[in-house]
Amino acid sequence: MSATKLQDLVAIDIHTHATVSTRNAFDPVADAFDQAMAGYFKEKMPRLTIAETATYYRERRMLAVIFSVDTERGTGQVSISNEEVAEEAAQHPDALIPFASVDPLRGKMGAREVRRLVDDFGVRGFKFHPSAQAFYPNDRACYEVYEAIAATGLPAIFHSGQTGIGAGMRGGGGIRLKYSDPMFLDDVAVDFPDMPIVIAHPSFPWQENALAVATHKPNVWIDLSGWSPKYFPDILIKYANGLLKKKMLFGSDFPALTPERWMADAAQAGLRSEVMPLLLKDNAVRLLRLDEHPVWGRYQRLQPPAGGECC
Repeated sequence: MSATKLQDLVAIDIHTHATVSTRNAFDPVADAFDQAMAGYFKEKMPRLTIAETATYYRERRMLAVIFSVDTERGTGQVSISNEEVAEEAAQHPDALIPFASVDPLRGKMGAREVRRLVDDFGVRGFKFHPSAQAFYPNDRACYEVYEAIAATGLPAIFHSGQTGIGAGMRGGGGIRLKYSDPMFLDDVAVDFPDMPIVIAHPSFPWQENALAVATHKPNVWIDLSGWSPKYFPDILIKYANGLLKKKMLFGSDFPALTPERWMADAAQAGLRSEVMPLLLKDNAVRLLRLDEHPVWGRYQRLQPPAGGECC
C-alpha cells in the first residue's frame, strides 16, 4: 500500500472478526454462540466470508484488521483457522490485515505456533479473549507465548470487560467475565514492556482500570470497538479527547457492530472533530507501522512502535 493510498483511507478498523469459513463444516456450537451475540447487540449481523469482508471494507475505503479467536478449549466451538484467515487476507492486502489467535496456555507449543504463523503466514499481530479462552492474562503459564510475540515487535489485542459471547445463554455459555478485568494486563505490560498491548473495547465495568493502565504504561493502547460511542461513559470520552488521544483506536467489532453505525454515533458522542483523525486512522498507522511498509509482503521483524505519547 502506497503512502498515497494510506492518505486516501477513510479509517482503519482495528477490530473485525472472521465469521464464515469456506473450509469448515457447519458447527452448531459456534452457531449458538453467534445467535446469542446477535441478540446481545440487537444487530442483524452480516454473515460474510473473509473475501466478502474484504469487499465490504474496500467499498468503504477502509482497512480492517481481521482475526478469528481460538476458543476451542474454553467453549468447544470449532474456530476458523489462522491459516485460512491469513491466506484469504493475503489475497486482499488492500483491505485486510491478518491477525492470529492462539491458546496462550499452550506453552512451548503455543510459542512455536506464534513463530510459525508470523514466519510462514505473515500475520501482523495476535488476538486474545481471556473470558472465552478461560485464562487470566497475567498467568505466568502464558508467558512463553507472550515472549514469542514480544520478540516480533507485533501487537497483541486483549478483550476486556463484559462480552456478548454467551450473553443470555444458560450459565452465560460457560463464559466467566472475571478473566477480562484490564488490570490483569498491567502485569503483562510491566513484564513485556516492548510488546504493544491493545485493551479492546470500553471495559465495562472496569473502565477506569483500563484508562489507568493505558495512561501509566507507554506500550498500552485502547481500542473503542464493540460499543456504539453514544453509550461510552463520560470518562472514556474525556480521555479520548485529551490525555489518551494518541493511544485510542477505532474499531467496530464487525460484524457485531458495523463501522457505519460506530462512525455515525461518534459524531453525537462528544468526540472532538480534531481528535477523530487520530482515532480513525493516524494512531493505527503508528501502531501497525503502515507508513514504513509501502508494500505488503513477507513479514519482517520490527522494533515496537513508540507508544509513550499520551497528551
